[in-house]
Amino acid sequence: MSLHVVIGAGPVGTATARLLAARGDHVRIVTRSGSGPDHPNIERIAADAADPAALLTHCADATTLYQCAQPSYHRWPQDFPPLHRAVLTAAELSGAALITVGNLYGYGEFDGPVTESHPLRPNSMKGRVRADMWSEQLAAHRAGRIRTAEVRGSDYLGPNATSAFSVLVLPAVLAGKRALVPADPDAPHSWTATEDVARLLIAVADDETAWGRAWHVPTPPPLSVRALADLTASVAGAPPARVGRMPAGLLWAIGLFVPDAREMRELRYQFDRPFVLDSSDATACFALDPTPLEVTLRATIDGMPGGRRAQPAATR
Repeated sequence: MSLHVVIGAGPVGTATARLLAARGDHVRIVTRSGSGPDHPNIERIAADAADPAALLTHCADATTLYQCAQPSYHRWPQDFPPLHRAVLTAAELSGAALITVGNLYGYGEFDGPVTESHPLRPNSMKGRVRADMWSEQLAAHRAGRIRTAEVRGSDYLGPNATSAFSVLVLPAVLAGKRALVPADPDAPHSWTATEDVARLLIAVADDETAWGRAWHVPTPPPLSVRALADLTASVAGAPPARVGRMPAGLLWAIGLFVPDAREMRELRYQFDRPFVLDSSDATACFALDPTPLEVTLRATIDGMPGGRRAQPAATR
């Protein structure tokens, strides 16, 4: 039985571990706390993945290493590079194929639907972190030190997924309240299901001809924040959604006290203009279609504390 090591038990790491376990693979999930999904084929390990020696101990006999972990949003410059270097070291010394989870930050601003061939031109601190890590990873692959690929999605939807929409809009819509977003609520935007990220991670890992490049996760056609809020209200049986633009000064004020809100400032460009992902390559190469947004939204809502009970329609 093949051993697959998954680093991180967030929404993507958890979904990946479950899919692998369900098909009969032995899965070892590594987190600092030893958390992770409960399944007979899943072994949960408490370890610091940023410690190269500790990580290698748990990866030495692995066939594939999935890097799904992410430090706290405001700690990327400090905490991501050492984690990344430890993962690269583990992949090189163990010989396991390394499949990482990335995002679109490294591209910076772009016009039109962005493909995997778009150059990395980050215009944010977090984008530079992402671009630098992938550049180092790809160089190691081309030098023959590791075998690797990266999977990139847009803003996440799904059980326990965190995004600007899930934090600022979804709870307000479900409560029948007005939501404020710090950007243009009518700009087209791509939304990626965490389950689809996991599906593509595994598909890429299984196909060595797919290594040595980045892949975009199969993602539905874009919807603006306002349109997605309307769809959420319809799926949840909630009152009609009300969405407005947050004054820039309010975001700055919130950022004085909330680190993640402060970090959103440099990424406002993603919501002030069309931010659309082209995932046609992965759809064609792996025959993977994106999960419909209605299905993903239902899973997102059901994964919230209280699940369906949190919906206004369930109490009226």
